[in-house]
Amino acid sequence: MAILEGIRIRNYRVLKDVTLGRLGGQWEAEPLTPLTAVIGKNGVGKSSLFDAFGFLADCLKLGVEEACDVRGRGGFDRIRSQGSDAPISFEVSYRGEPHYQPIIYTLYITKDENSRPKVFFESLQHQQGTQVNFFLILIDGSGTAWKGEAQGPGVVKDLYEGFNPSNLSRLIPTDDDIPSDNEETEYVRLKSQRGLGISTLGALAQHPRIAAFREFLEGWYLSYFTPDAARSLPLAGPQRRLSVHGDNLGNVVQYMQREDPDKFEGILRKIAGRVPGIDKIDTQRSPDGRLLLRFNDRGFEDPFYAQQMSDGTLKLFAYLLLMEDPNPPPFICIEEPENGLYHKLLEILAAEFRAHATGKPNAPQIFVTTHQPYLVDALTPEEVWVLEKQEDGFATIHRASDDPIVRAMTEEGLTLGSLWYSDFLDQR
Repeated sequence: MAILEGIRIRNYRVLKDVTLGRLGGQWEAEPLTPLTAVIGKNGVGKSSLFDAFGFLADCLKLGVEEACDVRGRGGFDRIRSQGSDAPISFEVSYRGEPHYQPIIYTLYITKDENSRPKVFFESLQHQQGTQVNFFLILIDGSGTAWKGEAQGPGVVKDLYEGFNPSNLSRLIPTDDDIPSDNEETEYVRLKSQRGLGISTLGALAQHPRIAAFREFLEGWYLSYFTPDAARSLPLAGPQRRLSVHGDNLGNVVQYMQREDPDKFEGILRKIAGRVPGIDKIDTQRSPDGRLLLRFNDRGFEDPFYAQQMSDGTLKLFAYLLLMEDPNPPPFICIEEPENGLYHKLLEILAAEFRAHATGKPNAPQIFVTTHQPYLVDALTPEEVWVLEKQEDGFATIHRASDDPIVRAMTEEGLTLGSLWYSDFLDQR
């Protein structure tokens, strides 16, 4: 399973320049852990950070212009950091397998002469020590792609600093730059700069490294789960994965039931044991072909249906069901999973997140944002990042384990949630 080692986000709302984990050759930094939680006070940028992951995924699926407009983002000018004319940029460092060298994907999004969002710069590169070699480099929709496992020569250069598109036109490759006898290299000119190059080239068999990163990014799952959506009555029909809002909860249950009935019964028994007051969970098909979820509550002879269950019960059931996916997405991002849950369930939920993020060969990485100390109590300093707002209004972030005082206090038995509640995790 591919793993996300680090990400740098610049010029996205209050995230003027934040880095989580390890990027490329920054070997002194620790990579992101299998379970990562970001905490912070209201208004510091947790929702912006969550949405930045969603925006990057939407750029691949929808294109950059549509990604700026969906989910209430309001367009490029609304999501670019206030007062800046530099591009929105992302750097993503990941490994296809733990023993592989990291691959770094870089993306700059600017506006064209008609003030429409476009991809200005895009690259996929291999990092080995201080040496950088490209699999793909595109500037203004034109560039070079190396076929197969081949790598092109690279430079270590931050185009973002002193960004001026007119000064970078000399970097755009032409046909004359590509040797005619080089079968490992091809010149690329995209028809449109509204979509990502990895979307187009990642569909071609001759670019396996680009295809692998596209598959990784395409597999990101961001949960916008809402209990009201989960209470809907979808037409019966199996679906493999929970939708972002959870409105196909019954369909996912039907899929798991169809694929492996015995294993599914075991999953339901396991989940029922985690949900307080629930003895049994099963399904029933309605006369009009819809699938109903039934919860047997202790003390009641007749079952309750999903439409009658509390928000917290439905949310906990959905998250636990998501964890039991036999082919999970590589990266799962959940915003404030504690909403609607009894505080004593949060330690159970955190333990389930960690168990599923570390307990299987194809385990997903799990990334959550939270403002609930009870959830943070179940985490380690290496798993927790603290987001804060500076005097200029932009966010900064640091890992809790970077503070020696916090490390010492947790080693003495104090929990992170209590330290956060007492303001020990904020920068002093």
